[in-house]
Amino acid sequence: MPSYTAPTKDMQFVLHNVLNVVGQPIPGYEDLEADFTSAILEEAGKLATGVLAPLNTVGDTEGCTLENGVVRTPTGFKAAFDQVREGGWPGLDMPEEYGGQNMPCVIGTAVGEMFSSSNMAFTMYQGLTHGAASAILAHGSQAQKETYLPNMVSCEWTGTMNLTEPHCGTDLGLMRTKAEPQADGSYTLTGQKIFISAGEHDMSSNIIHLVLAKIPGGPEGIKGVSLFIVPKFIVKGDGSLGERNAVAVGKIEEKMGIHGNSTCVMNYDGATGYLLGEEHKGMRAMFTMMNEARLGVGMQGMSQAEAAYQNALEYAKDRLQGRDVTGEKNPDGPADPLIVHPDIRRSLMDQKSFVEGARAFMLWGATMIDAAHRSQDKDADGLVSLLTPVIKGFLTDQGYDMTIKAQQVYGGHGYIEEWGMSQFTRDARIAMIYEGANGVQALDLVGRKLAQDGGKHVMAFFDLVKTYIKDNAGQDAEYDRAFLEPLKAASKDLQAAGMYFMQNGMKNPNNALSGSYDFMHMFGHVCLALMWAKMGKAAQDALAAGASDTAFHETKLATGRYYMARQLPATALHLSRIQSGADTVMALDAANF
Repeated sequence: MPSYTAPTKDMQFVLHNVLNVVGQPIPGYEDLEADFTSAILEEAGKLATGVLAPLNTVGDTEGCTLENGVVRTPTGFKAAFDQVREGGWPGLDMPEEYGGQNMPCVIGTAVGEMFSSSNMAFTMYQGLTHGAASAILAHGSQAQKETYLPNMVSCEWTGTMNLTEPHCGTDLGLMRTKAEPQADGSYTLTGQKIFISAGEHDMSSNIIHLVLAKIPGGPEGIKGVSLFIVPKFIVKGDGSLGERNAVAVGKIEEKMGIHGNSTCVMNYDGATGYLLGEEHKGMRAMFTMMNEARLGVGMQGMSQAEAAYQNALEYAKDRLQGRDVTGEKNPDGPADPLIVHPDIRRSLMDQKSFVEGARAFMLWGATMIDAAHRSQDKDADGLVSLLTPVIKGFLTDQGYDMTIKAQQVYGGHGYIEEWGMSQFTRDARIAMIYEGANGVQALDLVGRKLAQDGGKHVMAFFDLVKTYIKDNAGQDAEYDRAFLEPLKAASKDLQAAGMYFMQNGMKNPNNALSGSYDFMHMFGHVCLALMWAKMGKAAQDALAAGASDTAFHETKLATGRYYMARQLPATALHLSRIQSGADTVMALDAANF
């Protein structure tokens, strides 16, 4: 069975040595002293390692079962969910007035990574609830907040998001679910939704569905979509649960992975719902949840790569296979361990350099969310909006690739279920699809986010990179060569791609859109390079200051050098593809494929 160890030391390094959270002028960050954050991360790590990780294989092999309209979760899930709930973890970064602990998003993100690495399918139950609660917090009336949030923040009640229908996925303007207004101000919803994660289960006393539907007579397409709160059980005026609502599970989807999460077909047969936000403004309200979910899904891609890497590393150290070509390293044994071989080292370094860079990227993104929400920093809000499709698309694509690399380290044993490595790959695969497939993320980045606010935010990103390079150049020749020069070259590639879109995208939009996927990956590499430049500088500074753990910081520098030398040159390849334009992409008629 695979194992998992929470990487709390690396998280502490990013929070305090790289991001300097205590020194940032964001309300609440002054409390994030190293001892305080260490205590939180260590406790979360114990729960992840000792309780959630052992249930990961259980969830995968047992899955969920549907019995008489009730979904039964895998053995041990309910007890573990109770333990998570009792510890107050679901409300870690939610407002105190609704029972949360009001900690910054950056702490919630670090804890969320550990929970997701240890058991992604399980963690989705509380993650979806958090997103639904955030949507109600942002768009609900005071009465709705008071009715639903205390129990959702605690996860006594859980939440879902209901978008997709059998005939419409990305194009939500095609939806058919109807919401008929009633005399008492409620609505009656009729329709079917599919792919609903955590749509029904046995771990909470109520499930609060957020459902997109159309009010008859509204505008056509996406402009006519509204969002509704549809509880599994109607909530009475005194807060107690009343009658069962007319919403039921049609079936549980048979999936490639995340078997421990109940992905359901949901049938609404005249169910009572309550408008959340304004009529015909449903996408605005739902995007509060979807944007949060996209950042969470990016974290899922990285988290599965982390868990898979940990197990591949352990296997590579233990498995004896062949001899080191430069001389045997295990003379008393029949062979040397796998880790002596350069190709295994390459694979492990790919994984390690990605995971650690991605972790820093995620936590940096979380500080922007905190700045936007806690300091009303519009520039931070604009920058994280620009980077959201990069976080979601790049980290899930790369995260999936890293789970495959980890599986490959095992050779044939990676393909055998006994070792459990395929679960990381199967679970990670969905992250590239849901909450907006990655191709859609790339289109959003190039087609909408680059030009947002007149291109202000992408220019701010380039200025941020340029300023970092300028402020840190000339202090150490080796650091300049290994970190700053590659970052500068990659940033120039990214700017050149943006310039190509500007010069060629207007006369033929396909010139931009056919290069959007490459651009998303190029952007991701530059972001991770910026993180590695910062981590390399922090490691150098710690060594110069006489840090006791020299091996940790020297390893950090070596890993960063690897990323800059072996991964970052991909930006040149992506630029070449982008500049080739749309002609070869669009050359064939549909009939000739």
